[in-house]
Amino acid sequence: MSGFANVQETLVRSLELAQVPVAVCLAETLPQGVGMWSGTAPAGCRFWQEAAARTFATGARQHDLCAIGIYTHNLEATPASDTDLNDALKVFGELGYVRAEDVAQIPVLASRPQYVIYGPLAEAPADPDVVLLFVRANQILILAEAAQQVEGGAPPAMGRPACAVIPQVKNTGGTALSLGCCGARAYLDVMTEEVALFAVPGGKLEAFAGRVAALAQANRILTQFHSVRRKDVEAGHTPTVAQSLAAMQG
Repeated sequence: MSGFANVQETLVRSLELAQVPVAVCLAETLPQGVGMWSGTAPAGCRFWQEAAARTFATGARQHDLCAIGIYTHNLEATPASDTDLNDALKVFGELGYVRAEDVAQIPVLASRPQYVIYGPLAEAPADPDVVLLFVRANQILILAEAAQQVEGGAPPAMGRPACAVIPQVKNTGGTALSLGCCGARAYLDVMTEEVALFAVPGGKLEAFAGRVAALAQANRILTQFHSVRRKDVEAGHTPTVAQSLAAMQG
């Protein structure tokens, strides 16, 4: 089993993930054996869902229907995509969704990739720049605890657009939580109401997975401890920690 496959297995098992982690590689050349995406995608974030099943590469033109994604990923724009971006920002401004002063706060990749490659982490054809995890609140708890231990601080929680989490993590080298956006939730079946997106920089992936495994096990044990303690308190008892531990083991 490859290193990436081991990390994927650790993350899936520890967090009980419903979808495998998705590797995102920002590349200047196309790795051998990786084919280009064929077909039409309504938005770049849709590739995250498709990548759970197979590995493929995209260029700027595969993102043409998503002017926002072209912007956040610093991909080569066309006059048509520039028009779409301006039209979208105009509507966003009229709705009070993205004001003119908000645009500068949206992360954009510092460099321009020629290819954006997506696929299951276990099959990553190169070291991933960002790894995406689709997670629920109880899983985010463990991931946030791991981020505090690996990075010494809490990850930022981001709103729209969801695709901005890629440049946020790539540019800063730190983890980030994306609460998604209405677009991503419309285009991705996996982004149900209770699901958010947690992104990990590839350079910290192994350390992160190690802490996730330990923290997931600790959370399972402590959840049992607190459940036993709650039951005893609601029954009218006032147990000490040692008594609750003994009751849990019994």
